[in-house]
Amino acid sequence: MVLAAADVLAIFLARAVALVLWHWIHPAVGLTNFLGYWQSLGLFAVTYAALGLYAGGVFGAVEELRRLVAGTTFVCLVLTASVFFLQHTGPYSRGLVVLSGCLTATAVPTVRALARRLFATRQWWGTPVIVLGAASTAEALISRLHRHPEMGLRPVACLDDAETSGECAGVPVAGPLSMAPALARDLKIRHALVAMPGVSREDLVWMLDDWGTVFRHVILIPNLFGIASLWVSARDLGGILGLELRQNLLVPLNRWTKRALDIAGALMLGTFALPVLAAAATWIKLTSRGSLLYRQEREGEGGRSLQILKLRTMHMDAEGLLMRVLSGSPQARAEWASRFKLKKDPRVLPGVGSFLRRSSLDELPQLWSVLKGDMSLVGPRPFPRYHLEGFGPRFRALRRRVKPGLTGLWQVSDRADGDLAVQEALDTYYIRNWSLWLDVYILARTVRAVLFPRGAY
Repeated sequence: MVLAAADVLAIFLARAVALVLWHWIHPAVGLTNFLGYWQSLGLFAVTYAALGLYAGGVFGAVEELRRLVAGTTFVCLVLTASVFFLQHTGPYSRGLVVLSGCLTATAVPTVRALARRLFATRQWWGTPVIVLGAASTAEALISRLHRHPEMGLRPVACLDDAETSGECAGVPVAGPLSMAPALARDLKIRHALVAMPGVSREDLVWMLDDWGTVFRHVILIPNLFGIASLWVSARDLGGILGLELRQNLLVPLNRWTKRALDIAGALMLGTFALPVLAAAATWIKLTSRGSLLYRQEREGEGGRSLQILKLRTMHMDAEGLLMRVLSGSPQARAEWASRFKLKKDPRVLPGVGSFLRRSSLDELPQLWSVLKGDMSLVGPRPFPRYHLEGFGPRFRALRRRVKPGLTGLWQVSDRADGDLAVQEALDTYYIRNWSLWLDVYILARTVRAVLFPRGAY
C-alpha cells in the first residue's frame, strides 16, 4: 500500500509539473487537461501490478527501475494511441501525455526511493519471510537483508534440523524444518527463502515439492555468492536446471550503446559544468597558488596507462604532508592501509578542497576523458598504482576488462566508508552484472550522492 500511495503521489507531481511546463509552450492547455487524465491512474495501477511491482521484495532496484520505465512507457503509448485514434477534441493533449510520461518515469522511482528511505526501518515495513536453514549461507543472507531493509524482505524466523534453537544473524531459530507448515499458517507467511546448499539433491527436491504447497513464493538461495545475479536466465536442459550467465559487456551492441550514452551524457554534463568549473577555478586560485588541475597516472582498460585530470583540491606539497602524517601516527597508517584515504587529511585545501571532494565536483574535468573514449560515465573508478597493489591479481585482471568510470557503484553506495574488500565486492558486482539499466540506476544515484554526500572526504 505504501508503494502504491507513493506511485499515485509521483504521478500527480509529474503531471502537475508537465502541465506547468507544457502551458508555457501551449497556453491553451490548462486545468481541464490535468483533470482529464485521472482515469488513467487505474491503467497505471493495473500495469504496475501486472509487472509484479507490488509483490513486495521480489525484484532488486535495477530490475524494478526497468519494469517501472517499461510500464510507464506502455501506459503512455496506450494514452497517446487513444488520443490519436479516437480523435479526442476534449481535454487531451498528445504533447502533454508524452511530457507527463517522461516525468513520470523519473518521478515514480524517485518517490519510491524516498518512501523506502523513510519507512524501511519501521517494524511494519516489508514482506515477512521464513528462512529455511540456519548455517553460514542463511547467516550471510539474513545479514544482507538486515543491511538493506529497502529490499522489502523481513526474516522473522529460521528453521533447521541441525540447529533447532538459538539465533541466526539475530533471527530466532524456531525449530526443525517440519515446523514450516504450522509456522507459515500461524504467522500467515507466504514467502520462504531456502538457504541450505549442503542438503543433498534428492532431499532438497522433495523438500521443495512439500514447501511449494505451503508457501506461495519459494526462493532457492544457492551457495554462489559473487557470481552474476542480474539478467541470469533459467534454462531447461532436458529436465536439468541450468543458469545462463550472460557477459553483457562482451556483446558489441551493448558496448556501442554504452558508448553512445557516454558521448551524449558527457556533452550534456559538460555544458552545465562550464560555469561550475569556472567558479571552482577562481576559488582555487584565491586559496592556493599553483596549477588549477591535478594530473595523475592511472590504469585504464586493458592495463593501458591513463592520465586522469582533476581540479586541484590539495596543497602543492601534498605528498610530503602525507608522509609526515603517516610516519608520526600509527592510527593514520592503519586508516590509510584500509582505505587509502584519511578522514582528517592535511593535504586538502581548506574550504574549496573539502567542498569539491565531498561533492565530487573535482572529477568534472574527466568528462574530457569520457569524450575521448578513455573512460566511461559509469564503471570502476581508476585507482592509482599504490591503490591497485592492495588488490589480488584476479580482481585487477577483471577490472582491466572494462573502461574506468567517472562514477561507479562503490561511489554511490559506500564512497570513502568502504574498505578494500567493499570496493572489490561492488566493482566485481558491477562488471559481472552490467546492463544499460544498471548504468542508468548508478547515474541516478550519483545525483543524490552529489547533492547529499555521505561518507565522502
